Amino acid sequence: MRASDSAEETAESAQDPGLALVRDHTVYSCVMGSRAFGLATEDSDTDVRGVYVAPTPLYWRFDKPPTHVTGPRDEQFSWEIERFCALALRANPNLLECLHSPLVEHVDPVGDELLDLRDAFLSRQAESTFRGYADQQLHKLEADIRAQGRPRWKHAMHLLRLLISCRDLLRTGRLSIDVGEHRDALLAVKRGERTWDEVRGWMRRLHEETDAAVASTPLPASPDRARVEDFLIRVRGLTAAPRRPRPTPLRFPPPAPQ
Repeated sequence: MRASDSAEETAESAQDPGLALVRDHTVYSCVMGSRAFGLATEDSDTDVRGVYVAPTPLYWRFDKPPTHVTGPRDEQFSWEIERFCALALRANPNLLECLHSPLVEHVDPVGDELLDLRDAFLSRQAESTFRGYADQQLHKLEADIRAQGRPRWKHAMHLLRLLISCRDLLRTGRLSIDVGEHRDALLAVKRGERTWDEVRGWMRRLHEETDAAVASTPLPASPDRARVEDFLIRVRGLTAAPRRPRPTPLRFPPPAPQ
């Protein structure tokens, strides 16, 4: 690292301590968005998502460390590990998908343990949260149609992708975020090559297939909160005691000859 780079990082961290947490304490980061979903094109952004561990002594102050940080790179967003786990236990689609990205950028031993917990976060609650996000997006698309005469086709594509992911998760008990065989059909939607009636028909079929999957899903009713909490307690313990320098051993002079 050049001296100028180090000076810039120091100044940046002084202005926003959260950036120093991301730089020095990230345990897991991955690429998300179209690149992770198998929908990337030449103009796709590279969205980076990560998890950092704020050292436990920072919580002993009045001013607590941030629960999330934007940056330092463009399109980069990170969560503190407790916030990440809390949202993932609620079956937040963004967090669950982050844990299943095929494009891992960085992972350390704590990050490895977090990835080993992926199944502990999965439950039937995903059906309501994934569909809830899809319903919110549908309302926005319909508002676009009323205001502009057409939807935002890219958003319509991602709504369909989310419903496909929800259906397949309920069918198999596993979350796979790469769209695979649906890539061409979804990109056709993004390019506006399908009518809105065709897109709405696809959405209805996905909802019907999801209804059928709910009845026989292998997913548990609730996530394994105790297992995740045990992991979080152990992580907090790792950074609870500040590192102290090892004491210098006492060295006595040799005894004088008798």
